[in-house]
Parts: sequence; C-alpha cells; structure tokens
Amino acid sequence: MLRKLVIGVAVIATLVAGVGTARLVLDPTGGVIKQLAFLRAEIEDGADRAAQKQFPEGYFFLNVLYGLSWVQVGLDDPAHSADATAEVRWSLDRLAGTDGTAPFDESLQPQYGVFYAGWTNWLRGGLIALGHSDAADLDTFTSESVELATAFRTARTPFLAAYPGQAWPVDSVVAIASLRQYDALVAPRFGQIARNWVTMAKTKLDPATGLLPHQVAPQVSGARGSSQAMIQRFLVDIDPTFARTQYEIFKDKFVTGAGVREYPKGAGGKGDVDSGPLVFGMSLSATVVAMGAARVHNDPLGDRLGREGELLGLPLSGLKTKRYVFGAVPIGDAFLAWSTSARPLVAPEQPKFDGGSWWWRLPWLLVLWLPALVLWCGLRLRHRGRRRRRAH
Repeated sequence: MLRKLVIGVAVIATLVAGVGTARLVLDPTGGVIKQLAFLRAEIEDGADRAAQKQFPEGYFFLNVLYGLSWVQVGLDDPAHSADATAEVRWSLDRLAGTDGTAPFDESLQPQYGVFYAGWTNWLRGGLIALGHSDAADLDTFTSESVELATAFRTARTPFLAAYPGQAWPVDSVVAIASLRQYDALVAPRFGQIARNWVTMAKTKLDPATGLLPHQVAPQVSGARGSSQAMIQRFLVDIDPTFARTQYEIFKDKFVTGAGVREYPKGAGGKGDVDSGPLVFGMSLSATVVAMGAARVHNDPLGDRLGREGELLGLPLSGLKTKRYVFGAVPIGDAFLAWSTSARPLVAPEQPKFDGGSWWWRLPWLLVLWLPALVLWCGLRLRHRGRRRRRAH
C-alpha cells in the first residue's frame, strides 16, 4: 500500500515537472488573445469597478491596459487589427464615462490631470496606429495632444500634477510619450516640447540613483521599482539614447535574479499601494511591468521573466480563455497581457542586450525535477533491496 502511494506521488511529481519544464521552454506570448477574452468577460461582469475599491486607479488601469494590449496584438498581426480597433474604442468609451473620470479632478491642466490625460492620449494614439480610425478620432487625438503640450509648455516643472498637489514623474513620462506618438503617426509637431522635457528631467534626477524620482509633490522621494519599471517601458519612445542609459542603471540597481526590487539594492522600505506586498524586498507588480520594459528594450530579461511567470503564475488555459492565479485578480492579468505583448510604438527596434543564455533555467529545472528523481530513485533502491533479500 505504501509503495503504491509513493508511486502515485512520484507520477504526480513527474507530471508537475514536465508541465513546468514546458512552461520554461515554450513561448508565452501566444496566449494573449485568450487572456483578453477572459478580461473582456471579467470587465463586463464588473471587475473594473471591483478593482477601483482595491486600487486608486483600479478601474482606469484595467480598462486602459485591456485596450493597449489589443493595440499591440493588432499591430503585431494585421489580421486582428479590425477587432483590436473595436476593442480599443470600447475601452476609450469606458474611460470617458463617469466611472473612468470620477477619481480625477476636472479643473487640473490638462483636464483630469496628467495621469488620466497621458494614458488616454497614448491609447488614442494606438487607435490611430491600427489604421481603422476616422477623422473624428484624429481630431480628438490632435486636440488632446495640443492640450497636453500646452500644459507642459506653460508649467514650471517637467512633472505635472496627477491630482491636486500630487505629482509622480512616471505620469509625465507617459504623457510625453503620447506626444512623440503623435509626431510619428500624424505629423512632426511636438518634438521641441519633448526635447525640452528631457533636458529639464535630466536636472531632476534622484541623486542617490541617477534615475527619475518616484514622487515630486507634495514631497520628493527617491527612485522606486514600481514607478521605474513603468518609466523604462515608455522612455524608449521619447528618447532612446537617454532611455538606454536609464534602463542600464535600473537593471543594475533594482533587478535581481528573482525579480525587481521596490527599493534600490542596499536600501529597504515598506510596500504600499504602488508596489503591493513585498516578498524579500521584491515587488510583483514591478516585476510584471519590468517584463514589458525589457521587451521594448530588446533585453532577453523580458523573455526570462515571462517564462518564470508562466511557471509561477498558475496559468489556466482553456479553449477560449487564459487566466493566472485562477483569475482571482483580473487587474494582474491585464498587466501581464500588456507586458507579454509589449513592443515599442514609436521607437525602432532597439539593439539587443547581451545575456540571452539558457543557463538561468537550470535552478528551476533542478527544483522541478529533484522531487521526482528522489522518489523514483528511492523506489528503485527499495525494489533492489527486496530482490536481494529474496535472493538470500
């Protein structure tokens, strides 16, 4: 009876090891459309409103990342561009509704603050890029880009407010990237504003790290992984040269073998609503976003983080949908879909980083296969011992 039980456990351990090995080897980008099918159903069922109760921008992020993931899918495969256009329009409509604008202050410049204006403008640029937009879409993209450009031109700081008296540089990075997107898609118009912004931003770097700070109002705080991962995702579409330098510093100070730290190496701190809970100093949200940042920088780190996510994220894939962690946190699935399908929308393909070796898989393979090997070897040795006893 004991032998049968051990055999059963050994078989299960072997199956787990086999599935885990496949997830480390197979390309994870093929399941994004299934992820988006799951997310569409969840959003229709109220997941975005539920997320708003958990995160300050939960409703907004779930909808905007859903739309942006469709932009990336449609640009990568023109066969999906028409479907992507319809889904992006659906996302924009939800963002423009009462639930989308409710957390933000309409009186700010730009209207509703730089967070709301920057992300929606970036998404609207994605709609234009898909190639199925109309004159009204272009007019809106132009007017919103002009409003953003005016706000930056007249501000005394490169970092505009997202809420009254509160400003995070990452939000302005997204907004400036959307102006660069306009120049690439429509006509050169905002290049000088973007160049001026980079010049000013370089004077505001965190002295401890040489990176853009996490927050600048009401107080200045040093660079942190959760905002840095997002900054590195967009900065390449503003100034690839500056972005490369910043990304290399980010990797050196925040990326470890297991993920992305929330605070620089050698420093500590507590998790909050931006980072989520920290595990040995690492932020899960920063790690997921950094996967997308690595992909746009043509860094093999993105592939490694994606495959590790497939291994550890407990994905469930059916005929039409795919979800992670049993679909318990849809906003996490949205970030994963956005990062898995990541690609530069303005900048050309970047020079590839070194470090594409497969050796990083060895520790994972050892963890996966060691229990099965121990069990099977134990059964084999026990079988040999019984045969010797019978022979004697």
